[in-house]
Amino acid sequence: MVLRKEMFDLPEGVLYLDGNSLGPLPKAAHARVSGMIADEWGQMLIRGWNDAGWMAQPARIGDKVGRLIGAPAGSVVMGDTLSIKVYQAVASALKMRPGRKVILSDTGNFPTDLYMVQGLINTLDQGFELKTVAPEDVAGAIDDTIAAVMLTEVDYRTGRKHDMKAITEIAHGNGAVMIWDLAHSAGAVPVDLAASKCEMAVGCTYKYLNGGPGAPAFIYVRPDLTAEVQPALAGWLGHDAPFDFDPDYRPAGGIERMRVGTPPIIQLAALEAAMDVWDGVDMAEVRKASIALQELFIKEVEARVPALTLASPRDAQQRGSQVSFRFEEGYAAMQALIARGVIGDFRAPDTMRFGFTPLYLDEADVLAAVAHIETVMRDKLWDDPQYRKRSRVT
Repeated sequence: MVLRKEMFDLPEGVLYLDGNSLGPLPKAAHARVSGMIADEWGQMLIRGWNDAGWMAQPARIGDKVGRLIGAPAGSVVMGDTLSIKVYQAVASALKMRPGRKVILSDTGNFPTDLYMVQGLINTLDQGFELKTVAPEDVAGAIDDTIAAVMLTEVDYRTGRKHDMKAITEIAHGNGAVMIWDLAHSAGAVPVDLAASKCEMAVGCTYKYLNGGPGAPAFIYVRPDLTAEVQPALAGWLGHDAPFDFDPDYRPAGGIERMRVGTPPIIQLAALEAAMDVWDGVDMAEVRKASIALQELFIKEVEARVPALTLASPRDAQQRGSQVSFRFEEGYAAMQALIARGVIGDFRAPDTMRFGFTPLYLDEADVLAAVAHIETVMRDKLWDDPQYRKRSRVT
């Protein structure tokens, strides 16, 4: 049984279909964060780094995340933001393939990943190039000029899912480094990084892993590479012996070399409590339940709300854990739904996104949400000026 709704602090009367953007609050996080502040920070003060195990938290929680993404113990570490981890991974990949100048991605990738690569290229100023192609053209675009292939496994707009194993094999067959962004995969779909043999992966923890707004990102490095990968951001906590205060950088021997700055201990406390929700959960069961909810949702929406057009792949195996529909007035329609307690979100220009997280959603929730969608669309409740006013976050 996947459903663990009792472990989340969900507002009464709300149908939350936006865990693909921000996961809800696990009840245990209240006590964990309060205890950390009062008992650890409050009473231990700086001793907390040793006595409360703060310094070891990034690796300890990294192993918890690693279990959900098929990563061996000691190959994942937490810290910093996803943007920083993308920068680290791509910069390290370029050092692994001297002489090659092209980073390949796709036009469906999340913009910040592309921005970080563009910024890295400008900083290096060594003739590197970012090449983007349509998602369906990625495999055919990989050749022996590519230094690194950087892709997000599950598309943030439509939920379209790349074939990780197949694309990684093509990348390796052409001598390229493979980097996967698992922002919409970790906690949503089964991932087996070890089997894929990709060199690196990154991801965030505030979506399906429910770590809270601003929760730290993670980075994975294949175990056989952790002793040789060269971090571009040579931070103090990635040093082999930070408290030797050596003026020259010497990277740590394992995955901890990918640490940069001081870890966000309060946020890590919330994330650690959130990861406890996953104890005993089988990702194959999560996936099966997620697909069942998505299929029900698509069937009901298409039967009852013909104004919406499916934007996600119809084949469930080609989707992540979200379903997107297109509607010209999608922003206003989503605001009208949120006003009725059905929370999804919107991505320009016309995409309404709905996330399916079987840890706290069931069939009754899906059917209730569809009933609200039908009402909003049938009665044109979205056609109200109050729902057209754009907020900064959509």
